[in-house]
Amino acid sequence: MTPAERRSSASLATIFAARMLGLFLVLPVFALEAARYPGGGDPALVGLAMGIYGLTQGLLQIPFGMASDRFGRKKVIVIGLVVFAAGSFIAAAAPSLGWLIAGRSLQGAGAVSAAVTALLADQTRDSVRTKAMALVGASIGLMFALSLVLAPVLAAAVGLAGLFAMTGVLALACIAVILWWTPPAPQQHADVPRGRLADVLRHGPLLRLDVGVFVLHAVQLAMWVAVPALLVQAGLDKASHWMVYLPGVLASFVVMGAVVFPLERRGYLRAVFLAAIGLVLLVQLGLLATSWRPGVAALALWLFLFFCGFNILEATQPSLASRVAPPGARGAALGVYNTLQSLGFFAGGAVGGWLARDVGHAGLFGACAVLMLVWLVVAWPMRAPQARQSAEEVLADEAQAT
Repeated sequence: MTPAERRSSASLATIFAARMLGLFLVLPVFALEAARYPGGGDPALVGLAMGIYGLTQGLLQIPFGMASDRFGRKKVIVIGLVVFAAGSFIAAAAPSLGWLIAGRSLQGAGAVSAAVTALLADQTRDSVRTKAMALVGASIGLMFALSLVLAPVLAAAVGLAGLFAMTGVLALACIAVILWWTPPAPQQHADVPRGRLADVLRHGPLLRLDVGVFVLHAVQLAMWVAVPALLVQAGLDKASHWMVYLPGVLASFVVMGAVVFPLERRGYLRAVFLAAIGLVLLVQLGLLATSWRPGVAALALWLFLFFCGFNILEATQPSLASRVAPPGARGAALGVYNTLQSLGFFAGGAVGGWLARDVGHAGLFGACAVLMLVWLVVAWPMRAPQARQSAEEVLADEAQAT
């Protein structure tokens, strides 16, 4: 990476990490803490308060992505972070569950993921794009693992309102990062003719990736409907679950760095991508078998393998989406991609809970395995995109030719 690419990757990964840490800190304690608010005795309203974020996030990813194509990435990101911070402070000051729902929905309305990913794609060459996306994915995974350790401690100290206030402060800090640390958007991207949403919705390779991100995150959330219960059943106390999650996440980063980048440089990106899908499919089958008689060691092994496959896919999928997208519609393409990601979260939580209740954990993992198999079939025809030259590389080639 060039110094500018390293600076862009680090700053935008910091924005993702700070924003996601604020969200992840809330999740492990949300249901218990929200029940203490006036109106919190209704489990349906508590569920709505928890899930409304994903709904508004999914609805607004495409508009924010298209706006970033038209008005500029940084402007849209700043506006989204302001909206997200406002929602966080409303949730922090909420006197009732109704106000908490309003704050959560406004948080989701700050849907900047597509714009941030598009800006990172603008500022990195195709040859290092996966590495840049992997840095973002690693920061998100690390924040998730860290939140499992910190959330109970911080909730006991400052309560749910304090966690939301911290989330708002982190969002404001992200505005400073985007304004003063992140490099400006390259001029060549500002001059590219704007594409249309219709072009994105008819783009076969993009649609394959959209299906993939929906399936991956539906399976991820559905798994977590059952995994904590299996760990408890295996004899591991809830307060100690991080001892399985955190080492698995950290070790998977090492595996990802050792596998993805060297093989991508050698032209094996498609093989790595398909192998990662197959690995997550294998994990679902392993968890299905383990669910009959769960053991901590077996569950820890399957979760480590899941994190390996998941993190590889989290690094390669957005990189591929940004590379195959029409340059003038990159924000719109990543908006659709992130919308399908949010809908996957929603579907995984809703359908996963229903499956766990009606057909048990084995049925849930069986359904996840079928979904992963469908994705593998859909993804099989994919081809790794050819690397595009950056503007600087084109100019250098022209100068050498003359």
